[in-house]
Amino acid sequence: MPSSQARTDRAAAPQHRGALRRTGEWCARHFVTVLVLWVAALAGLQVLQHAYGGDYSDDFSLPGTQSQDGLDVLKAHAPQAGGYSAQVVLHDADKPLTSVSDQVATAVTDLQKLPDVLSAQNPLPSSGSTPPPPPDPNTGPLSTDQKTAYITVRFSVQPSTLDASYLDGVDDAVRPLRSAGVTVEYGGSLGELARPEPSDRTSEAIGFGVAIVVLLIGFGSLLAAVLPLVTALICALCGLALLGLLAAAATFATVSPTLATMIGIGVGIDYALFLVTRHRQNLVDGQDPVTAAGNAAATSGHAVLLSGCTVIIALSGLWVSGIGFIGKLGLAAAVTVVTAVAGALTLVPAVLGLIGRRIDRLRVRKPVAETVPPPDEAEAGGAAAGTAPGAEPGTAPGSKPGAAASSGHGSEPGGWHRYAQRVERRPWWFLAGGVVLLAVLSFPLFFIQLGHIGDGADPKSFTDRRAFDLMSSAFGPGSNGPLTLVIDQSKVSSGDRSALADQAQKALTDVPDAEVVTQLTATSDGDVLTATAYSVAAPQDERTTSLTNRLTDDVLPQAVSGYDASTYVTGTTAAQVDFLDIVSSRLPLIIAVVVGLAFLVILAVFRGLLVAVKAAVLNVLSIAASYGVVVAVFQWGWGGPALGVSGDVPIESYVPMMMFAIVFGLSMDYEIFLLSRIHEAWVRTGDPRASVAHALEITARVITCAALIMVSVFAAFVISDNIVVKMLGLGLAASVLIDATVVRLLLVPAVMTLLGRAAWWIPGPLDRILPHLDAEGSAQPPPARTG
Repeated sequence: MPSSQARTDRAAAPQHRGALRRTGEWCARHFVTVLVLWVAALAGLQVLQHAYGGDYSDDFSLPGTQSQDGLDVLKAHAPQAGGYSAQVVLHDADKPLTSVSDQVATAVTDLQKLPDVLSAQNPLPSSGSTPPPPPDPNTGPLSTDQKTAYITVRFSVQPSTLDASYLDGVDDAVRPLRSAGVTVEYGGSLGELARPEPSDRTSEAIGFGVAIVVLLIGFGSLLAAVLPLVTALICALCGLALLGLLAAAATFATVSPTLATMIGIGVGIDYALFLVTRHRQNLVDGQDPVTAAGNAAATSGHAVLLSGCTVIIALSGLWVSGIGFIGKLGLAAAVTVVTAVAGALTLVPAVLGLIGRRIDRLRVRKPVAETVPPPDEAEAGGAAAGTAPGAEPGTAPGSKPGAAASSGHGSEPGGWHRYAQRVERRPWWFLAGGVVLLAVLSFPLFFIQLGHIGDGADPKSFTDRRAFDLMSSAFGPGSNGPLTLVIDQSKVSSGDRSALADQAQKALTDVPDAEVVTQLTATSDGDVLTATAYSVAAPQDERTTSLTNRLTDDVLPQAVSGYDASTYVTGTTAAQVDFLDIVSSRLPLIIAVVVGLAFLVILAVFRGLLVAVKAAVLNVLSIAASYGVVVAVFQWGWGGPALGVSGDVPIESYVPMMMFAIVFGLSMDYEIFLLSRIHEAWVRTGDPRASVAHALEITARVITCAALIMVSVFAAFVISDNIVVKMLGLGLAASVLIDATVVRLLLVPAVMTLLGRAAWWIPGPLDRILPHLDAEGSAQPPPARTG
């Protein structure tokens, strides 16, 4: 059959009218109604969010951990020693701070009067008294040269969760010191409150700018380029408004809106792009705009729906961590994924109905549609394949000349087809090359150091960074993350408490990695002993983590051996170590759950056991490679300074967990779109090798453009001042780039070629148990699985 006739028959064949097809056609036909509803929803959600939306904060607790239990003991027995501490750091390079003792005393008094303040400690000796000799080593609160000091302020709530206006009262309290020429900086969580309000507008503008260029170069039509960007932006704004309303009912981390923006814009552009590309090819095939939009929703829309569900499933796996802070980060990203899917299935068809055949009218180059003839047609077609008499090349009979342009295909296979044939001839070489590349990129992963990124990595324009530097210079790096040691001796008889204190103090002498451990002191009721341990290293250093674990697991339990006493290590640094331990222990479970659920989705969709195994394994390998990139850049410092990161920093403890869920879900996007086209050709022809070549050729342009856009959106966020956002942005960009190049161009075609028909084999009992999901809306049965 000539290919042009085959194309006409395919366009005219009765189509299966599923729910997605009917929805797409209805939205395209009633585009005014749909557009009005979306604009009304956007406006209404923005109004509601501004009126009732909540704030974002990093106030979360870890119930059941020893650091939280120790904090609770302190609150019960010594409220002024408990709570959340922060430092107000004072420095004067010209004169000793004792010369402004009156101003310091006034500032301390005024700080104590602020709401939510439990206590404030004056670092200077009382007026008229002889200053005691500084401790050796000097851990404060007054430096040896008396030019640096810190006021320890204890709050009943986490200072970083307070409203920014709270700083006005703090500024008023320390104004006399600044007037006397003293430098005043805010450290710890108080300094975090003083950080500039984060803004992602520059990152978003860069991402959108690159996306426009990519789409114009890739498809040649201004309307086709702008449409995915506009719809993605509308969907992302709706999702962010919904997230703001959720934040009024629950506490979401401050990074949540940035994360939701990254994911929402990225998948929103991708999903719209896949539908627009399929719609334009439907126009080439002679369909009217309404039918073309409906068929795009029924085919690529099916893939979008399944892909979105896979991303949401992966993000939902974060709840397995058992940490609400992390689970809510996944929920925040899932909100914008939901709005992106909803927009792709309703808003995009409506805009396509509005534009009609004018989608390629504003051209910057010859517009290019999606596909080439399927394998059966390519073999039968002639030199004039796809060209009707009197029509433009690639314009199907019945369509208007210039309505939509095709790829200009003929009987000669395209470059991607020839590339797939080369893979087919030497699959082992391509497989080995891809595996070696992933192995090299993954190598740094074996040296990953999880931890918490401290204030020392922030820009010097931040007050918490300047406070960190002043403290480190005057009192050592460990002064920025003191560990509070708590011994609950309430069950110990009063006659034995003195002996317990002596035994514990001896055990706390010469602890490895501890610069100094202060003398144990009893609370006013005598039931609790407290001391402070200072590490030889900064809070985010691995030695501080080791010290915390050593004190918790070995030193303190041995210190109270023989007595009915309980011991704890608490404080901000100890809580971060507990958080790290929980995340590290549950990461394998999250990986297993996410991979398992995604494996079942792929298996249910494509009915191929080895296809599902291949998808899971290759995605895990690509994620490992992206981890390696993040470790090399941030932990090894191979690009950190260029990204505005001061020094080598550990990998934030929850970043690998977040990256895995997000990256696995996003990488399954391209997996589903590529496999759906391989499966579509396999169902039609029964030729597994030709199906791989055909699918690679017709998806190459759209997936490459989609990947470049996603990479640009994610990479644009490395200019953020938040280092966690930098890590996520770089990690997600690297993973998408690796997935769209090494995995899609080398590994997938090589593995699918080697598997052949075996890729689509599934045991009969499993086939009967699994639900039947259709990735591309095809109602055709698969070919007989023989061989």
